[in-house]
Amino acid sequence: MKFGIFFEISVPRPWEAETEYNVYQNCLEQAVLADELGFDQCWAVEHHFLEEYSHCSAPEIFLTAVAAKTERIRIGQGIAVCVPEFNHPVRLAERAAVMDIMSGGRLEFGTGRSATWTELGGFMADPDDTKKTWDEFVRVIPKMWTEERFGHEGNSFSMPRRAVLPKPYQKPHPPMWVAVTSPGTELDAADRGLGSLGLTFGDFDVQEKKISEYRRRIQYCNPVGLFVNEQVNTVNFLFCHEDNEYGAKTGQRLAGTFNYHAEQLLAARQAYPTRSYPNVGLLPALRRDATSAPEGSIPEGLAIGNPERIIGVLRNWESVGVDRVNFLLNAVETVEQKEVLASMRLFAKEVMPKFVEDRVGNKAPVGVVS
Repeated sequence: MKFGIFFEISVPRPWEAETEYNVYQNCLEQAVLADELGFDQCWAVEHHFLEEYSHCSAPEIFLTAVAAKTERIRIGQGIAVCVPEFNHPVRLAERAAVMDIMSGGRLEFGTGRSATWTELGGFMADPDDTKKTWDEFVRVIPKMWTEERFGHEGNSFSMPRRAVLPKPYQKPHPPMWVAVTSPGTELDAADRGLGSLGLTFGDFDVQEKKISEYRRRIQYCNPVGLFVNEQVNTVNFLFCHEDNEYGAKTGQRLAGTFNYHAEQLLAARQAYPTRSYPNVGLLPALRRDATSAPEGSIPEGLAIGNPERIIGVLRNWESVGVDRVNFLLNAVETVEQKEVLASMRLFAKEVMPKFVEDRVGNKAPVGVVS
């Protein structure tokens, strides 16, 4: 198992002259430290109009800054919104290729279609179309990266044959992923040979069933790219402290704050329920029973507390088939920056070596850059 970090870049009110600048600088400092400590991946979302929850509307710029200040950590665009009202596929392919070049071949390319009506409605995108446009985008972008010239006559866009430039540094192209939040998206990932970028919190049993079916189906996939990326990433919170009680309380405050802001979002499935966005409750992936627990106890799946407890939690995630865990380190600056950095250092010192030892001599999946 490997470990990464995941940025929403949430900005607390009041928004003063330096607020957004300071939050971005804190995130950049965390990413640089993650590289120094041996974290494997750094992901950043693409969100629009989501006040406080996420001010990360241009992840490719933030991640390029990360790439310029780091040497080893892989750069995860998590995700590029594959909806034409948000992004033209040619522009996604071009920007991703430049990011891959500027990072020296460290890009991980995540895809998705947005989950909030605030964003979809803001760009006047039809929710009924987003799954179809996502499917079209993930099939054509690898061709733009690998074919000398590319032309297309499709449903969401068309273009004459042109040289889409530059080409990515990684050959044949960067690993591709899809964000998994809606039920069944992990199956869409498997059928197309894409990595499963899990952005949900859930208990071990639920995740184990999803991962098992993903592994089964991907064996029979028709990959959209030139190789199969059979990997499972999941998301978690991280707060590591020598004192288990303090670590757990601070970690639960972090998770609770994130949950509170997530529950304020206007989900597409609530505002505009369709077959693509079935109404199964407001952001059920972020439901409280996955990130909170009765007084005096700690949610079983959260990586919070002292190193010993966190090692046990991660062993459980490893046992259900997770390849990587990406950690949310903060939410609207709930935790002081110095404590976030100290948590990362303690995790790297006491927890990561237990898992690094496990994979000595192991090989990465075929076709996947490790």
